[in-house]
Amino acid sequence: MNYLRRRLSDSSFVANLPNGYMMDLQSGPRTTPPSTSNPASPATERRTPPSLPPQAPAPVLAPAPAPCPAPSPAPSSGGFLSSFSSVVKTAQLAQNAAAAAKASAAAASEAAQAAPAKPVIRKPKILLVIDDPLTDWAKYFRGKKLNGEYDIRVEQAEFSEINLASYVNTGCMVDMQATRGGTKVVRSFKPDFVLIRQHAYSMTPGEDFRSLVIGLQFGGVSSINSLLSIYNFCSKPWVFSHMIKLYHSLGPEKFPLNEQTFYPNHTQMMTTPTFPVVVKMGHAHAGIGKIKVENELDFQDITSVVALARTYATSEPYVLSKYDIRIQKIGNNYKAYMRTSISGNWKANTGSAMLEQIAMTDRYRLWVDSCSEMFGGLDICAVKAVHGKDGNDYIIEVMDSSMPLIGEHVEEDRQLITELVISKMCSVLLGINAPQPSSVKVGIAQPLVLPPSQPRALLSEPAQLTPLPARPSSPDPSHLPPPPAPAPRNSLLN
Repeated sequence: MNYLRRRLSDSSFVANLPNGYMMDLQSGPRTTPPSTSNPASPATERRTPPSLPPQAPAPVLAPAPAPCPAPSPAPSSGGFLSSFSSVVKTAQLAQNAAAAAKASAAAASEAAQAAPAKPVIRKPKILLVIDDPLTDWAKYFRGKKLNGEYDIRVEQAEFSEINLASYVNTGCMVDMQATRGGTKVVRSFKPDFVLIRQHAYSMTPGEDFRSLVIGLQFGGVSSINSLLSIYNFCSKPWVFSHMIKLYHSLGPEKFPLNEQTFYPNHTQMMTTPTFPVVVKMGHAHAGIGKIKVENELDFQDITSVVALARTYATSEPYVLSKYDIRIQKIGNNYKAYMRTSISGNWKANTGSAMLEQIAMTDRYRLWVDSCSEMFGGLDICAVKAVHGKDGNDYIIEVMDSSMPLIGEHVEEDRQLITELVISKMCSVLLGINAPQPSSVKVGIAQPLVLPPSQPRALLSEPAQLTPLPARPSSPDPSHLPPPPAPAPRNSLLN
């Protein structure tokens, strides 16, 4: 029986059976009456299929009677044929099922190849931009993607408009409450990257946001510039101390740093060797806390003010300048500017000022490249210096990513910052090293004049500047003619 089952499960064996054989098997068994010639035989005669000639049954001898129980009767021909038919049907069903499954798989494969692949929807990356609302950074990132896959969702707010909480496992969650167009906007989100375009600290009341920088660092958020450098730039004397290291390593010829004296408190403020001097109290920006001292009596008076402020102070020699110099670096893009005061104020950022873009020399490039290596690297920075009437240059300060954008190429600079941020986000979030914005050759710009009624518009809205007739300039700034109507003024850029 097992042999027949194996044979009938073979499709080639079933296909070679005579025509009508399977029909006879499926129609059921037929039996013949028992033979009368041998009444002692218990066997029955099996009927052969019609296609084969009948054979005479062989005589079967009856077993001798014995005292043991009688043997069980042999299975009937009906049970055998029924099992045979069941095996055949099972084999046929298995064949049909296998053929149907194969056809279905082929059809599904063809349909999958013909149908277009569904696009994968990826969650956008969130960029937090900390800047004033005058610049809408969302429009610069609109339509741009990280590696062509991830959209960039821009959330912009000032330091004063955000709060946060940071966790070891879940990172940093930011709560933003800002007012846009008279409507209060409240959002909570988890930033993937931060662009910081505001000062994180000033001694002005209500402008100490160092705790937010610590929270972003605690939450593991990457930024431009790095949060390490942002925190280090919260103290100008601390930054100046790193410039002193460059002064000693490069030498005064290559890195002409202006001399400066640091006083941790008012008790150490003794008489300075020369006058006039410029005294700076604490950490402030845009000329706040900066006083010009002409003599020793005035110096003692300012000492009492420092005592009242309970802060540190610095003093540096006052330089009678021809013009101020600013060298900026955004990624791999370099620009150099010259600013001269027209109103004659000793602070160059006060009153009217004329701004020109000048040639980028190797000397200027060395200054800004050396400073950009501070605190693990500065992607955006600027060096401020003054060219004195004695023909010498004096480096006075370095700025980080919070530096104001000036000149006729403000839009270009914002595009460069946008490309730089996208490059850094690809590197940090996706592990893809994208090239930084390359330097762009820009011709010498037309001189610009700042109206006296808007002394700070030069740093934010260049469209309000009034062009003056161009005057010749040479690659060496020291060969430039002096500005009209020169007057004593401070050498400091703000």
